[in-house]
This record gives sequence, structure tokens and C-alpha cells, in this order.
Amino acid sequence: MAKVEKSQQLKEKISILPDTPGCYLYYDAAGTVIYVGKAKNLKRRVSSYFNRTHDSVRTNLLVRAIADMKYIVVPTEGDALNLENSLIKEYKPRYNVLLKDDKSYPWIVVTKEHYPRVFLTRTRIKDGSKYFGPYTNTGIAKAVLNLIRELYPVRTCRHAITPDFINKGKGRLCLEYHLKNCLGCCTGQISPEKYADMIDHVKQILRGETQELLDYLKLEMERLSEELRFEEAQMLKEKYQLVERYQSKSVIVSQTLDDIDVFGIDDDNTDVYVNYMHVRRGAIVRSITLQYKRRLEESIEQILSYAIVEAKEKFNLEY
Repeated sequence: MAKVEKSQQLKEKISILPDTPGCYLYYDAAGTVIYVGKAKNLKRRVSSYFNRTHDSVRTNLLVRAIADMKYIVVPTEGDALNLENSLIKEYKPRYNVLLKDDKSYPWIVVTKEHYPRVFLTRTRIKDGSKYFGPYTNTGIAKAVLNLIRELYPVRTCRHAITPDFINKGKGRLCLEYHLKNCLGCCTGQISPEKYADMIDHVKQILRGETQELLDYLKLEMERLSEELRFEEAQMLKEKYQLVERYQSKSVIVSQTLDDIDVFGIDDDNTDVYVNYMHVRRGAIVRSITLQYKRRLEESIEQILSYAIVEAKEKFNLEY
């Protein structure tokens, strides 16, 4: 009797579903979310589960296990895709496609501080800091970080350096300052504005904008030479050569492609691999491979949509 009541309850819920974009959640008898889906038209999509027998055995098992259903209306199909991704991550339903990505890849973070720091991390914190990556190859991440430190004396200490910290004389010049690896931020030896200019160049490297940085360094070298400041010009020349060597080691895929996102798919029926690459000025500046395990014979298009949302979240992409 209880099963009949639940079936009738589901029919009533389906009958009043709107013809709008949204997400739907299926629950089993224990109240556990067992599937999350998205739809351009909620009424048509949800109804399709119950008005026929499916070719997929697992889909038929899913339908038999559904005891209840809830839905969320959103403005657009794109919003439904983003919400679906969030709900799958939250509930981890047994019948949804599984993202087999348990690795914690490192990022290079530029902190949001009075004098920003630059370092490797595997944890992303929403505090306004800027994250670059993730780097699937830790060796490459360390090489980029080493280049940055060779070029620019970015501070490495963990002091919370604020104007109040400096004004009260809480900072002390350390060995890093005397080794010329730091500019004495803790005692205000460099202004926040001048330090910020240096950080802007660091971000250029991390974004893959090495040609822009080379152009800037070349102009500065010429200016200093004209002013007979040859020692400073030589220092910039050494930085120029470092960036040039780094640029030459970048993986060049095309001289004509600039600032594009590329997705590639390899399907072996059970597992699907989606590779994402961002190409800037012909060079791959970031990439990641996502592995998905099929649960309900999901199409390539459906899995690609999951991968695009995942890449969007990881890399702060805009689509």
C-alpha cells in the first residue's frame, strides 16, 4: 500500500512540474539522493524516466529505486549545468557519472596582502588571493616558481605585514634582505606601489604572457642604456635572458593560436578521459586530464559538459 501511495505521490509531483530549466533530485526509500540531473524542460525530462522501459539496465534499476523527487528551478540551461555539478559534488549520488580525480594538484598563489607572497599550495582559500594552475606536473610548478624568484625578490616570510606593523617597528631586516632575496618589506624599505609593479610582472609570467614581459624588459634596457645606467641595464638583460630561456622551453603547439581553451576526449566505454589545455601565444600554459566513470551510459556530450564546468571551476574560466 505504501508503494502505491509513493507512486501516486510521484505522479502528482511530475504533473505539476514546470516547463522551465532546472535540476531534479531522485531519492530512494531511505531518503538518500541517488541521482541528480539537469533539464532544459523539467517536466519533459523527468517524465521521460517514467513513461517507458529503458534500454539501459542501470537506468531501469534507478527508476525502480526512486521513492521521491525534488526539483530546483533556475533561469537558464547554463545555470542548471552549474547547479547540477555542485549538487553532484555535494551528494555524490550512486547513479551519477563519477569524476575519478582524487589527486590534489599544486597551485601557485599570489596572496592578497599589503606585500603579496608567491608560493606553492595544494589548498585554495577564498580570501581574494589569485591562484594559477593547477599544475599536473609538480616539477614544472617548481621550475616556474624558481624562475620568479630568480627574477624578482618576492618576500617569503609569513609575517602579516600591514602599515600598522611597519609603523610600530615590529619588523626586523633578516638574512634574506642582506642576501638581496628580499626588499625589506617588513620595515617599509620598498613602497607597496613599487612592490605591486613587481607582482604584476610575476602575474604575467604565471598567465603565460612572457612575450609582453620581454617587450617591457627590452624597452627598459634601452632606456637605461640611453641614460648611461649600464649596470642596471645589465641586470635587466640577465632577467631578459632568463625569461627568454623559460619561454623557449614552453610547449609550442601552434604559432597562430592565441588565448584559447582546448578540450580533447578519449572514450573506452567504461571510462572517459577529458583533457583540457589553455593555449596562449601558441604555448600550453596550463592543462589537466579529468577521468570520468560512466554510471548510466552517459553520452560524450553529457560528460564533456561536466568537464567544462569542472575546468571552469578549477581555472576560473568564463563561458
